Amino acid sequence: MFKPITAIAAVLIAGALVVPTVSQAAEISSVRVSYADLDLGSAPGQHALRGRIAFAARVVCEFEDSRQLEVAKATNLCRSDAIDGAEPQLEAAIASARHPTVTVGGAAALIVTAR
Repeated sequence: MFKPITAIAAVLIAGALVVPTVSQAAEISSVRVSYADLDLGSAPGQHALRGRIAFAARVVCEFEDSRQLEVAKATNLCRSDAIDGAEPQLEAAIASARHPTVTVGGAAALIVTAR
């Protein structure tokens, strides 16, 4: 007699555990990319920061490893959008390096975000 009640309770508990996972997937993921150690006034420094941004895009757009074409397309689109979204920050950082000013408490970092 208690077996159906136990089975129903198990299904309800399992359903409750799935809801937070689904809501967490909807959150925007972002990564802070530091360039404090780079000379953005130089081509090698700019190249290194672009590499860090590309790596951060791979981190924030990490989907399950799949051979499905649609998942691969979504992953690539996410990564290119994340890189494009960081471009204005990159350009501002390079411009700031070319025309330095004194800043107090300024952070030498940018944010790469998955959309």
